[in-house]
Amino acid sequence: MPSENRLILDRDDQGVLRVTLNDVSRRNALSEAMLADLDALLRSAGQDAEVRVIVLAANGPAFCAGHDLKELTAARTAPDRGRAYFAKIMGMCAGVMQAIVACPKPVIAEVSGIATAAGCQLVASCDLAVAAETAKFSTPGVHIGLFCSTPMVALSRNVAPKHAMEMLLAGDMIPAARAAEMGLVNRAVPPEALTETTMELARKIASKSSMTLATGKRAFYAQREMPLAEAYEYAAAVMVENMMAQDAEEGISAFIQKRSPEWQDK
Repeated sequence: MPSENRLILDRDDQGVLRVTLNDVSRRNALSEAMLADLDALLRSAGQDAEVRVIVLAANGPAFCAGHDLKELTAARTAPDRGRAYFAKIMGMCAGVMQAIVACPKPVIAEVSGIATAAGCQLVASCDLAVAAETAKFSTPGVHIGLFCSTPMVALSRNVAPKHAMEMLLAGDMIPAARAAEMGLVNRAVPPEALTETTMELARKIASKSSMTLATGKRAFYAQREMPLAEAYEYAAAVMVENMMAQDAEEGISAFIQKRSPEWQDK
């Protein structure tokens, strides 16, 4: 268990690992300690064969309020006015976001409260996101003279450019229904149905071959950065290798024989 119970872990018998942010007094801010815990957790869970899907949830009224501004401000007393510490924290945060993308297990955000700044970045970085209808999202850095440049990276890769720019330039709170329309989250559901909806989705995904999921997730993020012809060439090569896998042979045979597949995850 991470120190001070900043993260609460619970894995069910279907391989869904629920990771609950639990630094409620700091609105689950991405403090240095929280970032370190999340990074370690993602890397560990990514290598755990018993984990098939990861759900990121949170206790309290905030899913994640972004960086811990009090922690960052305290660093200004250093001779360099905090430059080295700011670089360290931004690097740690970028590492966590990239660890989500690099993790071979699908990661689903379950958003019950506000997700602002780097908290919005955390949602956008996840592979999927389900939000309560009462959840809200924003990149409000412009209100305090700090453009949300790092949240911009994940945000601009998930929503249309003009939607991303409006969030970044205006800094307004976006309700969950609008976030779903924009593609920031997959769906917005009544608060009382949030966990059930998220877990139903997670367990559906967990029932698939973990080899297939890892192959597909890796290929999805790789190909979208490529020109069209290169993407097709890459995807075709991935498809060929996937066809040679044991689970692909089993899955196709099971489909033809009208039976449930028995995955070996390889």
